[in-house]
Amino acid sequence: MFQTTQLQTLHYHLTQEYVRKNQNKTKKYTMNCKLIQPVKSEKQIWENSMPEDDPNSNSDTLQESSVIPRWGPNHAGAKELASYYTKGKRLQEIISVVSCVLLIIINFSYLLYYFQPSKWSYVLIAALSGIITADFLSGLVHWAADTWGSVQLPVIGKAFIRPFREHHIDPTSITRHDFIETNGDNFMVTIPSLTYMSYQFFSYPVDKIQELYNWNCYLFLLALFIALTNQIHKWSHTYFGLPRWVTLLQTFYVVLPQRHHRIHHVAPHETYFCITTGWLNYPLEKLHFWETCEKIIEAVTGCKPRMDDMRWAQKI
Repeated sequence: MFQTTQLQTLHYHLTQEYVRKNQNKTKKYTMNCKLIQPVKSEKQIWENSMPEDDPNSNSDTLQESSVIPRWGPNHAGAKELASYYTKGKRLQEIISVVSCVLLIIINFSYLLYYFQPSKWSYVLIAALSGIITADFLSGLVHWAADTWGSVQLPVIGKAFIRPFREHHIDPTSITRHDFIETNGDNFMVTIPSLTYMSYQFFSYPVDKIQELYNWNCYLFLLALFIALTNQIHKWSHTYFGLPRWVTLLQTFYVVLPQRHHRIHHVAPHETYFCITTGWLNYPLEKLHFWETCEKIIEAVTGCKPRMDDMRWAQKI
C-alpha cells in the first residue's frame, strides 16, 4: 500500500512538471484549433489516453488505488497479444516488404521514363487524388479492424486483427517494432496493383501506356501512401528522436501529426481513424460517417462495435 502511494505521488509530481514545461506547446496548439472546434478536449485526451509523449508515465500509468497498468507493455492483454507474433508472420512480412520495394522501384522508373512535362498538371491532380484516397482507405481499414471482428477469427484474427488490439492497449508498442514488422502488412496490400502496373509497362504498346499514364500515376501514389501509412502512423507515436524532415512534414500536415492522432487514442477509440495524412478525419467526423456505418451494421447484424477491443482492454 505504501509503495502504491509512493508511485502515485511520484507520478503526480512528474506529471505536473511535464505539464508545466509544455504549457507553451499546449497554448499554441489550442490557438491553432480555435478556427475548428476540437473533437476531443485537452481534458478528455489527458484522462482517457495513455500519456505517450511523457516518458515518465509512458508504460506505467496507474489506475486509482491500483498497481494494475491501465495501458502499456505491462498490461496483461498487451503481453498476451504480443506473444501471438509468430515466425510465419515474420516471414510473410519480409517477403511482402522485399516484393513491394522492388515493384515500387520498377514502376517509378517507368513512370519517370514516360513522363511528359506538358502533362504535369494532370499528374499533380492524379497524385493528390491518390493521397486523399489512401487517407480514406486507411481510415476504412482502421475503423473495420478496430470496431469489428475478433483475434480468435481463423487466419485473419491473430495475423491481422491482433496488432490493432495490441495497439490500443499499448500505443507505443509500434515504436518498438522494426521496419519489417511495422510495414509488412501494408506493403503486402499494394503488391497486386503494383504487379499489374508492371505488367502493363512490360507488355502494353507505348500509345496505350501514355493513354493510361495519369491513371497509373494515381494508382502509384495511392499504393505508395498505402504502403507508407503504418510508417507514418509510427511517426505519429514517436515523440523523441524523429528526423527534422519528418517533424516538418507533420508540422505542415503533409503526414499525420502526433497531436492530431492522439484524438483517436482517447478511449473508446471511436473517431479519427484516417492515419495517412489525417486530412479527412474532421469532415468525416462532422458527417458522422463512422457512427452511421456502425449503427447500420449493428441494426442489421446485432453486433455491437468494439466489443472485442473492450474485452482485451479489460484483461488483468
